[in-house]
Formats: sequence, C-alpha cells, structure tokens
Amino acid sequence: MPLTVGVIGPEDLVHKVVAVGGVQAGPAQLLPLPYRHEDETTEVVAAARSSADALLFTGVVPHSLAAAAGVLDRPAMYVPYSGATLLRALVELLRLGHDVSRVSIDTLRRDEVLETLTEAKLPTDHVQVLPYRPGLTSQDLVDFHLDARDTRKSRVAITCLGSAFHVLEHRTHAVRLAPSRHSILATLQALVLATAGQHSGDAQVALGVIDLPTAAGGPADERLAEDVRILGGSLAALPDGQRLVVTTRGVLEKATEQFTRIPFLDALAARHGTAHIGFGLGRTAAEAEALARRAVNRARSVGAVAGVVSMTDDVDIVIDPALGDAASEPAAPESAALLARRVGINPQTLDRLRELAAADPGEGLTAHVVAEHLSVQQRTARRILKRLERAGVAVPTGSRQEGQTGRPPIVYRVRL
Repeated sequence: MPLTVGVIGPEDLVHKVVAVGGVQAGPAQLLPLPYRHEDETTEVVAAARSSADALLFTGVVPHSLAAAAGVLDRPAMYVPYSGATLLRALVELLRLGHDVSRVSIDTLRRDEVLETLTEAKLPTDHVQVLPYRPGLTSQDLVDFHLDARDTRKSRVAITCLGSAFHVLEHRTHAVRLAPSRHSILATLQALVLATAGQHSGDAQVALGVIDLPTAAGGPADERLAEDVRILGGSLAALPDGQRLVVTTRGVLEKATEQFTRIPFLDALAARHGTAHIGFGLGRTAAEAEALARRAVNRARSVGAVAGVVSMTDDVDIVIDPALGDAASEPAAPESAALLARRVGINPQTLDRLRELAAADPGEGLTAHVVAEHLSVQQRTARRILKRLERAGVAVPTGSRQEGQTGRPPIVYRVRL
C-alpha cells in the first residue's frame, strides 16, 4: 500500500508542492490539505489523522504551530526556504530596479540571509532580519516590516508568510517567498524515506520474557494473559517457567509510551513482590529472543522490579518505576545519573548534552550539532539522539538544511 503524505499550508503553496512533488513522489500519494490562515493548522492536522501517514508542511511556521500544539504524532517535515529561494527574489527585485541593500526579511535565520547576500556580493549593512520563533504572529511580522519602512531602514518587505503578505502588499512594496522546486523534492524524498523506514521498524519482531517468582500459581497466569493484552500479542510458557510475549515493535512502542513505562509492571510487582521483564527487538525471531533474555538478565541487576528493552545496536533502555516517567517532565539535576542509566550513555555525556540544549532552546539539535559538541562521529551522534528519543526526552520536530547536500538532518527538541 503506498504511503499518503498530507501537504499542509496555504492553498497556493499546497497546490505548488503537490504539482512539483506529485511527479516524483514515487510510492507516495500526495494529499492536499490547505488552510485559509495558519491559525487553522492544528485543526487541519487533527483532521488528517485517519488519512495521512506523514505530513509535509509548506514552511516552518505551520510546522512550528503544529509542534507547539503537540499534534505531530507521525513523521513530519517542512520545506525550507533555502538561500536559493531568497537569491531568486533578490535578482527579480534588482531586475525591476529596486534597492536590495535596504530590505526587511522575516522567518529566515539571520546567518542564512547574510551568507546568501555575501555570496551574491550584495551589501548587508542595512538588511533587517526577523527570524521566526515560536509565538510570533502574522501581525508581529507585519509590524516588523512597517516599522522598518517607517524608520527608512527598508524599502522592500520580503515575507515568508502568506497572511502577512496579503496585508503588506496594500501598504508597502512586498515580496512573498515560496519554496523552490529543489527544496520541495529534497524534503519530500527525505520524508518518504523516513516514513517508510519507520513503518518497516514498526513491523520488527518484538519478544518479551517475563520472569516472576516460581511460587506464582495458575490464577496468576490467567491474570498475566489479561495484563499483556495491551501488547496485542500472544503469551506462551517457556520450559524454565518464564513467560514469552510475542508482539511487534510498533505495538510495543505505543503501549510503553516510547519505551518509558510498562503499564502492567507495577501490578505484577504488587502480586508477586518481584517482577522482571525484558523485551528484545531484532531482525529475526532468534535475534529478538536472544536480546530479550539479555534484557531480562539486565532487569534483574537493576532491582526487584524493572524492565529493560534491548536493541540490536547495543542499546539497553532501563524501565524502572523508581526512575519516574521521563516522558512527562524534564529530568531534575539530581536524577541525572538515573536518566543516564535509562538512556544508556555516560552521565558526563548527558551533562554536556544538557548544556548544549540549554544554550539555544529554540533551535533544536541535529546530529551534526551534537557531533561537533561532543567531538564524535555523526553516526554516534545519531545513535545518541535516537536513545534520547526512545527514553522520551527528545522529540523529532522536522528537518533543517545545514549547508550540506543530501537529505536534510532531523531536528530534535531535547528536554533535559
């Protein structure tokens, strides 16, 4: 079954993305989901839950609004307005005889704007830039451009937001940026690959070994079958008296809230005094079972009541009721060692990541940024970010162009 990608944004840009991307979407079908104003973003995303496997936003503003509202429950990216898009607008302004040394530009990052102008050998001294940040409204952008005009700092307003442009075009000379063909195709390709990879991972074999005291009798077995029904799998008895749960990664990930809690672990502990659960995620049933046994052995070493999820990349995620719910609130400084144990990284590494995340909380972290800060390879940085995501303290919020070619890196909001 082909993937369905919902395209969200103002109507004209949605139609452009569908027209450009529809030809090269490959196995994906593009579903137009336009809104009249960006304030409708959350409603449009909510309405697409049953019809779209992934979401492609026509710009950073609607994506940020959806992320802030907490409605991004599937792969989602936004089409970046790259330097080439800005350069094309500046060339058109020059052709029409406008002074591009005094312009006001919203949404784009200042360093990106200055780099583009510098490469084009255009002056940057009097260019006004208002980067997008969560909370900025269309009216804020309009006020920024009009203030720049009234103080003679700008002669042309360049905006990325359609609702701001519709106001500005009647009050000053305004240009609206639109994503380039290259940006649309590159982001769509990245989103399709990420979604296909996630769906493949959801079907991965997940086996669980449940180790309870040998005194547990028949009635306990019946109650256990009821307990594990949330995993949507089957339960079997092993020769050594342990129980085996068979399910898939997608179901397990959802039931455990991204591997942060086992919903029936406390109930097992209340009935038996001790309870250890180990889940293994592998490419084959044999590999998953071996990882599950490793996980349950690790759980025994944690304490009287614990669960562990073991994966093929040597990641062990500890689920210990004593650690609390890492997904519900940021870890306090005094629990850093416990959080490090849950994530499976060195406490010193976690401290350095906390410093990095706190340095610029609005930008988010990518593997490239983490790799530079920790002086490690990007492959290692990606693995660390995935561990943080599985532990519930990192959330992917989209993608960002960082100057390199190829697929845009995933941006994570990290809460430490």
